[in-house]
Amino acid sequence: MECINIAQSLLKEADIKINGDNPWDITIHNEKFYQRVLSKGSMGLGESYMDGWWGCDRLDDFFYRVLSSNLKDKVGKLSVLPYIIKAMIFNLENKRRAFQVGEKHYDIGNELYQNMLDKRMAYSCGYWKNANTLDEAQEAKLDLICRKLDLKPGMRILDIGCGWASFIKYASEKYKVKALGVTISKEQAKLGREICENLPIEIRLQDYRELNEKFDRIVSIGMFEHVGYKNYRTFMEVAGRNLDNKGLFLLHTIGGNQSSVATDPWIDKYIFPNSLLPSIKQIAKAMEGLFIMEDWHNFGADYDKTLMAWHKNFNSSWDKIRSNYNERFFRMWNYYLLSCAGSFRARKNQLWQIVLSKKGVPGLYRSIR
Repeated sequence: MECINIAQSLLKEADIKINGDNPWDITIHNEKFYQRVLSKGSMGLGESYMDGWWGCDRLDDFFYRVLSSNLKDKVGKLSVLPYIIKAMIFNLENKRRAFQVGEKHYDIGNELYQNMLDKRMAYSCGYWKNANTLDEAQEAKLDLICRKLDLKPGMRILDIGCGWASFIKYASEKYKVKALGVTISKEQAKLGREICENLPIEIRLQDYRELNEKFDRIVSIGMFEHVGYKNYRTFMEVAGRNLDNKGLFLLHTIGGNQSSVATDPWIDKYIFPNSLLPSIKQIAKAMEGLFIMEDWHNFGADYDKTLMAWHKNFNSSWDKIRSNYNERFFRMWNYYLLSCAGSFRARKNQLWQIVLSKKGVPGLYRSIR
């Protein structure tokens, strides 16, 4: 009974009721839920949802309220400590472990992503400034990057973490550039090569640390979250080593409001192993002495819309792909998409596009929005 009272008191701060009538209220199906969450924090909350111990009509609104009220900081603090200690002792994103996230997350089925994402299969935040649909938002994002990089025909582009090649395919078709994309996902590389057939594009299954060539432009879209704080400087050094002295480098990454060394335990275990959201301070320290910051653009609120669009697509296509998964995966994936949407809505996460040069753009770099 004490656990129930504690839970009710905490949730009241976020205007959430247990077994209430609002769509963001939670319904409890197993009384062991309270002890599990209070003792294990985010891991207990996520796993108990996957196990069907509780439900909520609008998980995104639930998490928006929980995170806006900072309830996460008040529950299960000690449960996070082992992850922080582990991250401080070990380099969780070293070369030997680099392909783990590819196997765990990106290799679970191209059919899933083909049904969930836009037609170009861009698995990163869309740009919704003048867009009404996911396809429009993703194409606007790709073109925004091309314009920020001032792409010209014949340029050679490097995409670090190219995914299914959405950006380099678009850049090659629209701006007539040549490109190399690297990924740590076998499934992404396989499908990406098929998608880019007959274009001047090469896709490699390769760790970014092995790159040693010269490019006119470098881009990295939604990959820096897998680098890890012990490798931020190395990543920037690799980008600098491979970028022409007159070139531009655009880093597109989710960011956190505070510096951290370990990610959320549930996200680490079930969605993105060894991942970490960088802070402004960590990025700045990593690039100091290597790059000049030409532009820093935040449109993190657009990720809320992007995630909700992915959630809609995933659920509408579930019957087509469900034979490849199980109901626990279905609950897990919805939890992932909606909890992240709530986090961006609460402005706990940001989305940054940072344009960097090695020696400064002659005259002035014109910021593009």
